[in-house]
Amino acid sequence: MREEILAYYAQGKEDARLREGGAPAGRLEFWRTQDVLRRLLPTAPARVLDVGGGSGVHAEWLARDGHSVELVDPVQLHVEQASRLPGVTACLGDARELAVPDASYDVVLLLGPLYHLPERADRLRALAEARRALRPGGLVVAATINRYAQLHDLLREERYFIPEHRERTDAVLVDGRHPHHDEGFFTVAHFAAPDEVSAEFTDARLTVRGQYGIEGVAWLMGGVEEWLDDPDRREAVLAACRHIESEPTLLGASGHLLTVGRRPST
Repeated sequence: MREEILAYYAQGKEDARLREGGAPAGRLEFWRTQDVLRRLLPTAPARVLDVGGGSGVHAEWLARDGHSVELVDPVQLHVEQASRLPGVTACLGDARELAVPDASYDVVLLLGPLYHLPERADRLRALAEARRALRPGGLVVAATINRYAQLHDLLREERYFIPEHRERTDAVLVDGRHPHHDEGFFTVAHFAAPDEVSAEFTDARLTVRGQYGIEGVAWLMGGVEEWLDDPDRREAVLAACRHIESEPTLLGASGHLLTVGRRPST
């Protein structure tokens, strides 16, 4: 794992970003990911491997829902944080080489690894490892950052009008490669087009079952963080996102995308 990526997450900011919110709409990403996963996952208790699960922000509620959750992450701080959660076991590991038995899980989550593997060969290795860990018929759910996410985010924040920021952002649109930048930008990553992710699933011998835009277009609206503080408005925002979550023409507008695949039964 690249040192820049490890250093970025060793700051310990990711947990608060998702639980407490802030740009770019971290709480919306958390609640919508939870919303989609609860509709996709089998009835508890399922055996879930949360690869790149960070501090356990999703593993926590999955365990509370009755699932058996094992978390693997390359960041020592994340493993320590997740290990303290009730019902969650956590260890250090790499998505490309999982130290788990074959065909031993009902669900494998990749809610971060794919967008921190800039090389396609590494992403395919991670997907192949997820497939190996799954029982026949099991489910893989992988998160990716959409190709135009930074462009949309910088426009929303009005940073796109700064020439050097615009130059950096436009360069990412060519091939999705996001290099390490100074404070205020994301770390090393790959920003993928929706059809690119589907193709990688297929090449890893996973049958694509659907794609879901997580934040839809709501994350680009200035008042969304305040709306989420009101339970009634929050549910309306989540419902609005559900309406368009799998609309092909809008998948790329979302900040993050969930792609769902199955390991064939035969």
